[in-house]
Amino acid sequence: MSLLRLTFLGTSAAQPTLHRNLSGLAVKADADLLLFDCGEGSQRQMVRFGTGFTVDAVFFTHFHADHYLGIIGFLRTLGMMGRTEPMRLYGPPPAKRLLHQAVHLGLESLAFPVEIIEVKDGDVMRRDGYSIHAVGVDHRINALAYALVEDERPGRFNLEKARALGVPEGPSFGKLQKGEAVTLADGRVVRPEDVLGAARPGRRLVISGDTRPCASVVRAAKDADLLVHESTFSDDEQERALETRHSTAREAGRVAREAGARRLVLTHLSSRHDTDPARLLAQAREEFKGPVEVAFDGFTVELPLRD
Repeated sequence: MSLLRLTFLGTSAAQPTLHRNLSGLAVKADADLLLFDCGEGSQRQMVRFGTGFTVDAVFFTHFHADHYLGIIGFLRTLGMMGRTEPMRLYGPPPAKRLLHQAVHLGLESLAFPVEIIEVKDGDVMRRDGYSIHAVGVDHRINALAYALVEDERPGRFNLEKARALGVPEGPSFGKLQKGEAVTLADGRVVRPEDVLGAARPGRRLVISGDTRPCASVVRAAKDADLLVHESTFSDDEQERALETRHSTAREAGRVAREAGARRLVLTHLSSRHDTDPARLLAQAREEFKGPVEVAFDGFTVELPLRD
């Protein structure tokens, strides 16, 4: 996997504002396009920010209305666009009941199959070159975070070593880079470890969903390239954060620090911080000394490959 890019479709908590839509995050992982949550209006944001509609799967963090009602219209739009490929929808229970209602709302049936898969803490969904891990979190209802974990990548190809061993340039180079041994014309076998350096770690992206700060997210975000964490409230709203099982920006910064994450992006902002999230940013930065940003609708992050 070479490309790993996030586009924030909605960054507001509970209700849309003039500047921020409800929760939605598009992740482009090479050829795959994934959605994490699909709040009302997400499909318009996808048009607005140019993500395209060729979504392979949708992962719901939980089923408060602001995180999933957008899937109703989105599926209908895909049907009108002539989609025939299956769509998979993942989420914690009661995903099957709620999403079944969403899929079958209205008189017309969809022209493409929709598979609804309930997932729980510890479940892993394998995809080409990476996996999605479900992580249980602490919210008012059954909820999940998700960790996108890229497979370990082969070490760097040593061109000079390959030439010195007599490997002909062309397809044989490609086979070795893919981890396949090559037999030379004289019968000698050149193995990948003969020409490749040490394996390189893959990237790790963690999306908290709605949650109180919790140890499970700290574990999932250990050495993560990016932690996307909800930061609904500021310090002076701590009591409200406890009551609603959300996090403050300071608490999000603390989670990132304890995890040793490399970068933190704050999202899911209360309307109180809609146009001026400076306090949230300052409070998170007091806890986490790495790069911290507050997401806005249309904010795009591309995660570089690790060396």
